[in-house]
Amino acid sequence: MARQSSRLNKATVDTAPAAESSIANTLKNGTPKGKAAKLKVNDDAADDEALVSPEQTKSAKKRKATQSNIEDEEPAVEEPKTTKKRKTGAKAKTENLMALAKRTIINTLNKSMYIGAHVSSAGGVQNSINNAVHIGANAFALFLKSQRKWANPPIASDALNGFLSLSKEHKFEVHKHCLPHGSYLVNLAAAEKDKADQAYNSFLDDLQRCESLGVKLYNFHPGNTNGQDRAEAIGRIAKQLNKAHKATKTVVAVLEIMAGQGNVIGCTFEDLRDIIALVEDKTRVGVCIDTCHAFAAGYDLRAPEAFADTMSKFNSVVGAEYLKAFHLNDSKAPFDSRRDLHANIGTGFLGLRAFHNVVNHDAFQGMPMVLETPIDKKGADGKTFEDKQVWADEIKLLESLIGMDPESEEFKALETRLQAQGASERSKIQDQVDRKSAKGTKGAKKAAPKKGRGKKKAESSDEEDSE
Repeated sequence: MARQSSRLNKATVDTAPAAESSIANTLKNGTPKGKAAKLKVNDDAADDEALVSPEQTKSAKKRKATQSNIEDEEPAVEEPKTTKKRKTGAKAKTENLMALAKRTIINTLNKSMYIGAHVSSAGGVQNSINNAVHIGANAFALFLKSQRKWANPPIASDALNGFLSLSKEHKFEVHKHCLPHGSYLVNLAAAEKDKADQAYNSFLDDLQRCESLGVKLYNFHPGNTNGQDRAEAIGRIAKQLNKAHKATKTVVAVLEIMAGQGNVIGCTFEDLRDIIALVEDKTRVGVCIDTCHAFAAGYDLRAPEAFADTMSKFNSVVGAEYLKAFHLNDSKAPFDSRRDLHANIGTGFLGLRAFHNVVNHDAFQGMPMVLETPIDKKGADGKTFEDKQVWADEIKLLESLIGMDPESEEFKALETRLQAQGASERSKIQDQVDRKSAKGTKGAKKAAPKKGRGKKKAESSDEEDSE
């Protein structure tokens, strides 16, 4: 199979003119300086305003960008806020000033790996298309509305029409390669009727938005037990999905695998299997593997043998037919740590070989693969900004791995450079994990009786707690 790499003379989409940066130089010397690297837009996750068109909005408050790591715990419910309308040009919310990288045309000469990132849709969903083109993406994710509010206005007609026309113009097959992300407020496992109804209504609203945009896949976090019976919580998730499927026609609800913190559901293949088993229309449900979450939950993707074993387990427990998408993130935390800390590709504990395994696996062709890696940087003025060049470079890096020999000097040089880049962060998090583990062991020794039946009882309790 021919390699899909920047070293080959492969065709690219001719977007706005810009010099394409060298992956190796970028990784070695840092992000190129200049106008493109300083572009800044309001991030969806930080924006409490509804994602609406310019005609529906008025004055925007400046907000700091939030951290990219996704919290596994169920967030507190926020009451809807009254937002002031604001007037702003659509161009103020898009990054279509110049392309940071050219999009790779995927054809029969290379593997069909559609790689992109979770881009901003602030100012209207139509802006996500230009923002995806801006970083050279062939797949993308977005928020369909503010993910920090329950009440949101519908998608405006100009935003909807803009999304449809721009996706056609830029040849995005949004029914295949667009993967909207659900609101962090929604917990389909909620037991209380008021909270359950609120979660369902928001979830259904997103599915309906997907259908209006021609989007078929919708990614969401399965839910949180809030300390209640796990099997019953799983049953409530499936019940909500069945209800939403009956109210819609085409959208596939994609369950994201989670890292395993707290009472979160979906951190094991068995959780995902059990939800799917209760879904009536099996064609309307799927799974997204977040590489950081899976690694943190104890599923190894690093060595080829470990990767093959993990995918074999997924196929036997869940079923290969249910895998629909990927979130591509390295991990700042070590294996099986239950910590959801995203790192840039190749710099974390997963390492570059894990991503080589993913992008070279034939069974994953055609699936959207979405980056959620950190892009916050500090400028010369000390202020933090979002550097989209990071995503542009990571897309090209991942594409360059397709067909690359992992034993080659080229791969080993990339691997070594990226690991060195993330060494201090890995060391810091490893130290935190080790200190927590040592503290837990010390506490267990103090609490355990030394003799007799009491000791056996304590040991039994420890085993139960570790499950």
